[in-house]
Amino acid sequence: MRIDPITLTVIQSGLQQVCDEMDLSFSRAAFSPVIAEANDRSDGIYSAADGSLIAQGSQGLPVFVGTMQYSTRTLIEMIADGRGAAPKPGDIYIVNDPYLGGTHLMDVRFAMPVYRNGEIFCWLSNTGHWPDTGGAVPGGFSASASAVEQEGLRLPPVRLFKEGVMDAEIYAIICSNIRVADQRIGDVKAQAAALYVGQSRLERILDRYGDATVQEAIEELRARAAEQMRAHIGEIPEGQYSATAYVDSDGVVNAPLEIKLNITAQGDRLVFDFAGSSPPCVGPMNSVLATTLSSVYLAMRHIFPDVPISAGAFEPLEVIRPEGTFLDAQYPRPVSGCAAEVSQRIAEAVFAALVEALPDRVTASPAGSSGNFALGGEVPEEGRSYVMYQISGGGYGGYAGGDGISNGCSTIGISKAPPVEIMEQQFPVLYHRYALREGSGGAGAQRGGFGLDYEVELLKGTARASFVMDHGRFGPQGALGGADGMVNSVRVTRGGQMFTPEHLSKAQDIALLAGDRVRVGTPGGGGYGDPLTRSAALVAEDVRLGRYTPEQARDLFGVVIAGGEIDTEQTRALRQGHR
Repeated sequence: MRIDPITLTVIQSGLQQVCDEMDLSFSRAAFSPVIAEANDRSDGIYSAADGSLIAQGSQGLPVFVGTMQYSTRTLIEMIADGRGAAPKPGDIYIVNDPYLGGTHLMDVRFAMPVYRNGEIFCWLSNTGHWPDTGGAVPGGFSASASAVEQEGLRLPPVRLFKEGVMDAEIYAIICSNIRVADQRIGDVKAQAAALYVGQSRLERILDRYGDATVQEAIEELRARAAEQMRAHIGEIPEGQYSATAYVDSDGVVNAPLEIKLNITAQGDRLVFDFAGSSPPCVGPMNSVLATTLSSVYLAMRHIFPDVPISAGAFEPLEVIRPEGTFLDAQYPRPVSGCAAEVSQRIAEAVFAALVEALPDRVTASPAGSSGNFALGGEVPEEGRSYVMYQISGGGYGGYAGGDGISNGCSTIGISKAPPVEIMEQQFPVLYHRYALREGSGGAGAQRGGFGLDYEVELLKGTARASFVMDHGRFGPQGALGGADGMVNSVRVTRGGQMFTPEHLSKAQDIALLAGDRVRVGTPGGGGYGDPLTRSAALVAEDVRLGRYTPEQARDLFGVVIAGGEIDTEQTRALRQGHR
């Protein structure tokens, strides 16, 4: 019997609430600022049959929408094949192997079966970004790694918790291979507790409505998500849509990597083909297949945000496996940059390809970099060591309805930079500057949003800095005549001398002493539409607020500002001359 719409809606909201409560529980109990403050984590519910996505927390990173589905599916297949220990109630598996449906090694996944009447009803899974998993450099972002072993400890699916009790021996092995291990117990227990909270909340829903009714609702929600996505795709005129996005370099070979994308719109389905993209690279900017798929999914979620998060939403999207390219990394290719950087270049290619077909829905390219900055050091006089991980926002692209947001979170998630006050309390650093990078948005009828400009000084001891960022060579793409956003900028001042890394926004193991500084300017979003059609009043307002100089207003937008006022005649003449 078909479930009635009221019950369906209540169950849908209930499943969403389960995931949201897991997200909140995880963040509030975690020790690491990257989880507790920056929300670099996600929680979800997955099918017992094949690991397909049922629901995901609205406060979690969208990039995990696909990857946790594939890692859960891989776990189920390994258990079925006898390659993994059979689960019992209360068991929690831990895995971070990127080649088993993951991202990079710092994204550590927990998965737990939920039993009903002796059978697995579903799986609960979550991912948290650990500040360190070992490897060559503190924080795991080894910009010049040439093998995954250099990036940290790789864990296959093993039961860290057995019937609700943590396995002290497995935990000891993990702690023996990571830095600042004494702090990980807080994150581990928070991650496990979130799953137990989810189990408790889910059981209330099952007890109230019955297992059969909830399962029927899950199947109906999946079918409706697929139907809604197909209806949206039907808005796209049939044909071929192509774009190219660029990764600055792989961190080892100082040359760009190309992401070539061709999208075929066929009725109510889309086919994504990355043929012709660069081959596997030497450095850590390879992407595993699960991350590549998830990047396409999250890009379509940006374009059609009203489609519910469910495996059904992915069914009309066919991604041809990009074999032989750096978007289908195989062991032992290094992958630390895949989730935070390459994924956003893939999404940028999707946006650039579809903006002409869907100009009212698709934006110009956003900043598209998580700004990964890791600092690991020691303070001898205090007898302690630390690993600090900083992420940062950037400008969003302009769009048909207005200017891009300034200092927004990355394309792949809702993670935000931890508060400066928290970072200064926990680590021996001082922020001298934390401000908008005004003028960094690409010019357009609707300009791009502005990036972030921050400068941090090491106050005590010694440290090693590493960066895995992007858009240092090419700015975020403008759309429909808009200009590109400003590129990423990294400058290190060491011993009074300032320098820029060879790979612009990628470097590792930069030795710092007390008094040395790092300054980062994140990218602005791309502009949307012809800058010469931007409202002169909006340009004047940007000049009044110090976002652009009068000279920039003239050169970028063709607007003449004199004495704080618009010179209408000169502006008209200048704009006509440009045409």
